[in-house]
Amino acid sequence: MRLTVFGATGGVGREIVQQALAAGHEVTAVVRDPARCTVKGERLTVFRSDVSDPEQLREAVAGRDAVLSGLGARSAKDAGITTTLTRVVLRAVEAAGPRRLVVVSAAPVGPVPERQPALDRLMIRAIGRVLKDVYDDLRAMEGELARSATDWTSVRPPRLTDAPLTGVYRTVVGGTPRSGRTIARSDVAHAMLAALDDPTTLRQGVGVAY
Repeated sequence: MRLTVFGATGGVGREIVQQALAAGHEVTAVVRDPARCTVKGERLTVFRSDVSDPEQLREAVAGRDAVLSGLGARSAKDAGITTTLTRVVLRAVEAAGPRRLVVVSAAPVGPVPERQPALDRLMIRAIGRVLKDVYDDLRAMEGELARSATDWTSVRPPRLTDAPLTGVYRTVVGGTPRSGRTIARSDVAHAMLAALDDPTTLRQGVGVAY
């Protein structure tokens, strides 16, 4: 497949690029600073952009089979940036043609699992209060996706770690894994790439966790 990856120098985005290249895909990595793109490969094209101009981004997404986004706030002070950047990406994608779009969100944006243990509920509420603005931003982003004409999927992980790829994790289409507390960024990337060929994930949030 021919893929475009936004946020390609971030934790999840870098993993998407690495795994996509390893799987034989052609990848266009959209980055603000090419010097930060440490991944190399014959099938990799680095496209420099600050993701502010949808007209410029049309070149990055035109003719591609799918677009994946690892864009997101790095801290609470960046809340709001995910919706803003995703809106620009959506405009470029809708204008240039590729309908398939997979983005990373977060578990608290999804529904609370049935029979969720009390401790997990308390943890989610506590984290939700601390990072309220970040999760509000992600909810707004998913609202933009739902109103778009794209075949989107939002992958919703819990707390992220930098553990190695396992390829073994739980997924719930339209829901959230019960007592799912962590998952590695590498496995989130794996789940996002797997969603590309899974029609059950179209226009759905997908909870992922160990």
